[in-house]
Amino acid sequence: MQSEIKLTTPLSSEDVERLKAGDKVLLNGVIYTARDAAHKRMVEALKVKKPLPFDLQGQVIYYVGPAPAPPGRVIGSCGPTTSSRMDPYTIFLLEAGMKGMIGKGFRSDRVKDAIRKYRAIYFAAIGGAGALLSQHVKKAEVIAYEDLGTEAIHKLEVKDFPVIVVNDVNGNDLYQEGAKRYSRVDFLF
Repeated sequence: MQSEIKLTTPLSSEDVERLKAGDKVLLNGVIYTARDAAHKRMVEALKVKKPLPFDLQGQVIYYVGPAPAPPGRVIGSCGPTTSSRMDPYTIFLLEAGMKGMIGKGFRSDRVKDAIRKYRAIYFAAIGGAGALLSQHVKKAEVIAYEDLGTEAIHKLEVKDFPVIVVNDVNGNDLYQEGAKRYSRVDFLF
C-alpha cells in the first residue's frame, strides 16, 4: 500500500521533483486561494511589473472560493473548483515562481508542458468533499481583492490537507493513466 507523503509549503524544486502522478500528499503550512477573477488581476499585475499580494516563490494556489465560516469554524466548505478555468493564467504564475496548484479536472496540454518546464505540480482535491476539507484549515484570512467576495485571495494555514498528484514534472497524467487502465476490455474478465 502506498504511504502518504507529508510536505510543508513553500515547496522546493526537490519537493515537487520527487512526486509522481498518483502519490497521496498531505500538505502543511500556508496555501493561497484564487479563482478566475483573482488570477486575472494577478496576471495583469505581472504584465505591468506591479507587486503581487504575496510572494509566489514556491507557493501553492488552491482553486477555491470558500464558503463563509459557520459559528465556531475558521472557514466554511472549501471544495475545489474546475482547474481548466485558470489555464489561461497559469503559465504566467508558474513563470513567476508558483510551484503547485490544487483543483479538480484536467489541465490543457499547454499547462502540462509548463508544469514540466517550470518544475511544478498539479494536485487534485476531492470534489464534493468541501466540508471535510475545511477541517484541515486551521486559520483563514483574506489578504487581497476583498471586493471579489468569496473569490478574494485567502491565506490558509493547513494541516495534513489531503491531495493527490495528477500532473508531475515528468509529464505523467493520473487522469489519462486511469482512463487507459480501465478502458482495457480484459480488465472486466
